[in-house]
Amino acid sequence: METTVLNIEWLIASEVELIYKSKVKASQRPQITSSYSAYQVALTAWDSNKIELLEQFKVIMLSNNNKVLGVLDASTGGITGTIVDLRIIFSALLKACAVGFLIVHNHPSGSLVPSDADKQITRKIKEASKILDINLLDHLIITTESYYSFADEGTL
Repeated sequence: METTVLNIEWLIASEVELIYKSKVKASQRPQITSSYSAYQVALTAWDSNKIELLEQFKVIMLSNNNKVLGVLDASTGGITGTIVDLRIIFSALLKACAVGFLIVHNHPSGSLVPSDADKQITRKIKEASKILDINLLDHLIITTESYYSFADEGTL
């Protein structure tokens, strides 16, 4: 009878090591102090050639003092919409050790009125953020000329 040596490495739990190395000093990061400052950061992060062409969804990740840790390009869609995957958003927030965040998307049409889909995704993201204890501060709808803030309008 021949004995077979079994590979039992699967019995040992894998180790995951998380590290965070910032390439930008905290003093050089913009700080979000209002919906307007968030709008300015969003415009800086946006490709001006696409803001009136197709809908995109971004996440502004924030530190404990609302300094920008980074901007995630979460989704790019078509002229009238884009699909947002919460798993992508929250994996990036967790990896960046974000304490808070804002979600931002554009309306190529130029309209600042939130659609039912905009309201629904906001509620869904807000619920998930509560579970993970990462504070959703605002949802902005932006155009090249202006913005709509869910927080300012009391609809967050």
